Amino acid sequence: MLTQPETASANDATTTALLEALPYICEFVGKTIAIKVGGSVGEEGTVLDDVVWLKRLGINPVLIHGGGPQISERLDRLGVETRFVEGRRFTDQQTLEVVHEVLMRINGEFVSYLNGHGVSAWGCNGLDGEMLRARLRDERLGLVGEVEAVSLRPIKSLVEEGYVVVIAPLAAGPNSHPLNVNADTVAGEVARALHAEKLVLFTDVPGVMDAEGQVLSELSRADVEHMLADGTIRGGMIPKIQACLRALETVPRAHVLDGRVPHALIRELFTRVGVGTMLISSREGALAS
Repeated sequence: MLTQPETASANDATTTALLEALPYICEFVGKTIAIKVGGSVGEEGTVLDDVVWLKRLGINPVLIHGGGPQISERLDRLGVETRFVEGRRFTDQQTLEVVHEVLMRINGEFVSYLNGHGVSAWGCNGLDGEMLRARLRDERLGLVGEVEAVSLRPIKSLVEEGYVVVIAPLAAGPNSHPLNVNADTVAGEVARALHAEKLVLFTDVPGVMDAEGQVLSELSRADVEHMLADGTIRGGMIPKIQACLRALETVPRAHVLDGRVPHALIRELFTRVGVGTMLISSREGALAS
C-alpha cells in the first residue's frame, strides 16, 4: 500500500501530466492530422491505440498505410525478385497484383482493428473515385506513380461523417490503370491537400540523423535540402523527407517518429518531450508560431 506522501507524489505527477497535455488537446480538437503508419497492427506498437484516443478526443486522424515488408515477404514466397531504385520498389504487372492484394488485406485489418476499438473507420485506396490521380514516375521504376492530384471530396465527406479514413497507397494512372505509390509520398500529398495541422510519418529508426548518427530534434527546410544534397539523408529516408517537404507547403509542421516507442504519437502531440524529428519551413516560422 502506498504511504500518504507517496500517494500525494503520484497525484502530483498525474496532475502535472494532465495540465501539460490539456492545452495541446484543446489546440488540436477539430483539426486534421495525417498519419502514415507501416503495414502491421502490431509492428508499430501502440500507434493505432493512440489513433483511437485522438478520435475520441475530437481530433480527426487520416491514416495512410504502407505494407513494404509484407509485400516483400509475399513476393519472396512467390519467387518474385524484389528490387528498389532510390528507396522505391520496382513494380511490374505481376508485382502490382501482389501489391494490390497485400495492401487491401492490410487495409481491412486496420479498419477492423479501429472498428473493434469503438472507432468508426472507412478503408479505401486511391483508385476509389480516383481519389489519387498519378502519372508514371520514372520508367526505371515500372508501374510506380507520382501523385498529380488528390480529390478531397471523398476524404472530407468521410471525416465529416465521423470516420477515420484509412487509405492504401494505390493511385489511378493513365487510362485509370492502377499504379503503386510510395506510402510516404501519398501521406505528404494528402496532408498538403487537406492543409492538415500536422503530418506524422512513422518509421523504424529514432528519427532523422546527422552524419555522426545523432538524432536531430528539429530541422528547417534549408537544413533538410542541404542534407539531401550532401548525402546525409539517403536510402529509404529520402521519400519520407521529400514527403515532408511537399507537405510543408501548407502544413505547419511535419514529424518523423520512431514507431517502436510506446505511445510515440501521444507523446509527440501532447507533451513537451519529442520522440523523433520535427521539420518546419523555417526557423523564423518556428519562432513566430
